[in-house]
Amino acid sequence: MTKHPLPEIGYYALAGGTADPRVLIDEAARAEHLGIGSAFISERLGVKEAATIAGAIGAVSSQLGIATGVTNFNLRHPLVTTAHASTMQALTRGRYTLGIGRGVAGSLGAMGLGVATTAELEDFAGIVTALMSGDPLVGHDGPAGSWPYLQVRPRPEYSLPLLMTAFGPRSLRLAARSFDAVVLHTFFSDETTRRCVRTVREECERIGRDPSEVRIWSCYATIDSGLPEDVVLQKTVGRLSSYLQGYGDLMVSTNQWDPSVLQRFRADEVVTSIRGAIDTLATPDQLRHIAEIFPPEWLEAAAVGSAGHCAALVDRQFDLGVDGVIMHGSNPDELAPIIDAYREIRRPSLHRNLLNNPGAPRESEPSVAAVP
Repeated sequence: MTKHPLPEIGYYALAGGTADPRVLIDEAARAEHLGIGSAFISERLGVKEAATIAGAIGAVSSQLGIATGVTNFNLRHPLVTTAHASTMQALTRGRYTLGIGRGVAGSLGAMGLGVATTAELEDFAGIVTALMSGDPLVGHDGPAGSWPYLQVRPRPEYSLPLLMTAFGPRSLRLAARSFDAVVLHTFFSDETTRRCVRTVREECERIGRDPSEVRIWSCYATIDSGLPEDVVLQKTVGRLSSYLQGYGDLMVSTNQWDPSVLQRFRADEVVTSIRGAIDTLATPDQLRHIAEIFPPEWLEAAAVGSAGHCAALVDRQFDLGVDGVIMHGSNPDELAPIIDAYREIRRPSLHRNLLNNPGAPRESEPSVAAVP
């Protein structure tokens, strides 16, 4: 029997990538049975193309919220992206959120594309919102591009929440202005998470938007230490190392970490000998060596330990001001004991009126008629 839903909890479908996307079918069933609220999809352009994966999860589930977490707006024509989102909303009866991000310079540059600017992301959000209203968009000419005529037919039945991932203050303020949800990055320290939440909420207040309208998700590496040691190393040291390979300066500056550690990491002979993503290619011995480079606090920005310990750390994320926690890096089977432990300490009042759609706002409290 499916357990009571936890709309404040998410997981990443096909965590870390896969050679067999059909794995997601059993994953989604397991996640729904556990009561996990949402499945997030991090796109990889192999056998993890986001639109296909989203459709598959939508077809084999009945309660899971679903979000691209994330894709890049310039990979597809805006009408194609909006048609995908409109189709997903109809397929799932309103369980889908479209998530986009700036992208990684190296990966996009190799495809002849650029990292999205703030103006482009804001313009794109406006385009999708306008198209989802069903009205035609005529002669659009803005930062995201120029198109003579765009329209989605038939008129979409469901509105579409929009999500973005964010690091710095400009992105966070943009999320407050133009999006319905924001996902913070993995391996954020508690102080960084608090600061990001504060930036979003303050920008909402500045522009006259109810801060509760923007759902903030902590993407929190959650790893049961009972897993084999090489798996734990890959999900912690390996994953952090891959982020540092891709955008280390941004990670370090955002967390206000010591940049000299990043320099040592980049100069290390073991690190430079690995020609590709460390979390995919490094051996356990190499990962143990790399772990010695990092100060303890870098790896402590995650939940690693027994199921009960991980559950307590996940619950503590809500004290930092976030609305949801994506238990990142583990599949539903690996998360099962943590989910069970979390239910024992869950604080229902914090999560009242949340929906499984990860970008949807809280439902309003029903008004109580005055008694004459």
